[in-house]
Amino acid sequence: MNTAITELNKVIEAFPIKISAIPEAEFSAKPLPGKWSKKEVLGHLIDSAQSNLRRFVCGQYESSPPKIVYDQERWVMSNTYQQTDSKELILLWQLINKRIVAVLTQMPANFYTKMCDTGKDSINLRSLEWLAADYVKHLKHHLNQIIPASFDIVYP
Repeated sequence: MNTAITELNKVIEAFPIKISAIPEAEFSAKPLPGKWSKKEVLGHLIDSAQSNLRRFVCGQYESSPPKIVYDQERWVMSNTYQQTDSKELILLWQLINKRIVAVLTQMPANFYTKMCDTGKDSINLRSLEWLAADYVKHLKHHLNQIIPASFDIVYP
C-alpha cells in the first residue's frame, strides 16, 4: 500500500502543472469522432477516482464485499467534461486524488486484504490493496494518453 500512496502523491504533485500547460485547443481536440479528447480522458480519471474512493471507504466497513461498478462511457457523457472549464477539471482531479491518498494513508493494514466487487471482469472480487496498486497503474496509463511517454507502463 505504501508504494501506491507514494506513487500517487508524486503524480498528483507533478501533473496538474503539466496538464495545465497543454494548450486548450489540444486539450479539447477529439482525435476521432466517438473518441475521448484529453479533457475527457482527465474526466474519466476523475470518475475512476470517485469509484475507487468509494471502494476504498466502503470496502473497509461493509460486512460483505461491496459491489461498486463503473460504467465509464455513461459517466463521461453524463458529466459533460468536454464542456467543463479545464482548470476546474484539473483541480477536481487533483483534489479527489488527495482524498484517496488520505483514505489509503489512514487505512489499517489489516483492511488491505478486505475485498470489493468491481463487477467488471471475470475476477470481480479484488483486495483493497490490489485495487490501490491497479488504480495507480490505470492512472498512469491514461496520463500517458494526455501527455505521451510520461510513464513506462503497460496496462493492463
